[in-house]
Amino acid sequence: MSKKIIAHFKKTDPVLHKVLEKVYAIHGPKLFSLNKRELLFDELVESIVSQQLSIKASDSIYKRIIDLMPGKILNPQNLLKIKDENLRKAGLSFGKIKYLKDLSSKVKNGELKLESLDEMENEEVIKELTKVKGIGRWTAEMFLMFALARPDIFSHGDLGLKNAVKKIYGFDEYKIEVVEGIVIRWSPYRTIAAKILWRSLELK
Repeated sequence: MSKKIIAHFKKTDPVLHKVLEKVYAIHGPKLFSLNKRELLFDELVESIVSQQLSIKASDSIYKRIIDLMPGKILNPQNLLKIKDENLRKAGLSFGKIKYLKDLSSKVKNGELKLESLDEMENEEVIKELTKVKGIGRWTAEMFLMFALARPDIFSHGDLGLKNAVKKIYGFDEYKIEVVEGIVIRWSPYRTIAAKILWRSLELK
């Protein structure tokens, strides 16, 4: 699989392929691995918690939320039982508390069927997830990439990807209509291209 993906980028985008060679030398084949997550509710909770926070801060808040759950089991029923003031003490903003309660309610009442998401097309998944308060297109795209392991997703709303594209292609500004002309060439491996771009930001 690695050889096939490398050959694809070499053929379709020599600029990205050069970056791939550097990143691959550091990270190896794991750069191309995508693994589906089983606990989709947990993934969405973590996504909401982590918005506009550092990884360290969001990890510690997430851990405190788990500690609040009966039996330390995170599910919609348990989350809805927790008082807002206790979630606030765990480090959540009032906005994020509202988002998590909305997510929990929609999953509990069947309005959002997490078990059905894997059978849907990408845009259908985005449409379903963005019905939840606090979940926008970017969060839904990250969910597609990392929870559902979809190989052909790119997020024009991601700041890291924007910075990487500008750096690699020498753009002064990020214009979606211009960048999309490049991104489309990466299909059917746009998620892998995104992983290469994120890792490229670590290169000196």
